[in-house]
Amino acid sequence: MRHGVKLNHLGRTASHRHALLSGLACELIMHKRITTTLAKARALRVYVEPLITKSKTNTTHQRRVVFSYLNDKAAVKELFGAVSEKIASRPGGYTRIIKLGTRLGDASEMALIELVDFNEVYTKGQAGGGAKKKRTRRSGGGGRKKAADAAPAEAPAESQAAPVEESPEDAAPAEGDKEEKAAEDGKHDSTPEA
Repeated sequence: MRHGVKLNHLGRTASHRHALLSGLACELIMHKRITTTLAKARALRVYVEPLITKSKTNTTHQRRVVFSYLNDKAAVKELFGAVSEKIASRPGGYTRIIKLGTRLGDASEMALIELVDFNEVYTKGQAGGGAKKKRTRRSGGGGRKKAADAAPAEAPAESQAAPVEESPEDAAPAEGDKEEKAAEDGKHDSTPEA
């Protein structure tokens, strides 16, 4: 019986499985998204996410640890360079798995696994991702939320009552525009006015 066994062996020996996941991880890091079977994608997520977390601290030790898993200098350089810069503010969940249906040859479930921060379609509206406030799942923010909702309701009433005044800086460019238009029309004298 297989009670509590969390590791998917993928029908391979330990050395073959390690080589497979290492190769898939290198391809994912280099290409940012790959298509594979659903079982391999789920196993790859468990394999590659701790490596991405290690890339947040760019030390020689962490590079050597990651290299022992990947065995590819180019992938390690890419991981500690471009990838670690983009995922610096993300507290985990670096990959996304999207199911694609079944393969024609053997009807195995296919999936696309990608690095979340490198998908332009989903992250287009979130250009300032690093400036967002960190959210927690803790409760207790109800009192502050009610006070924040009450304050914006009062602000529009005040803005409608106050008249808008024009500053002298705003008026100055308008005079300059009049002089330029007059010069274009030929009505302006060549001598400057005092």
